[in-house]
Amino acid sequence: MINLYDVQQILKRFGIYIYIGKRLWDIEIMMVELKKLHESGLIQDDEYLPALLILKQEHRKEEEKSND
Repeated sequence: MINLYDVQQILKRFGIYIYIGKRLWDIEIMMVELKKLHESGLIQDDEYLPALLILKQEHRKEEEKSND
């Protein structure tokens, strides 16, 4: 798993498509949905943790962009 697209593909497997219109908000909703999948036992740690790390990194990048 290397980028946000890979995380989107995980969510897509479960019929979860997210588009709010603002990338920062999209990432935040993806985090919520990913956590729900993990808590429900639908995805394991080996898939969840790298995906969460990617989402946190992308979220940080978007926040830095908006602060500039």
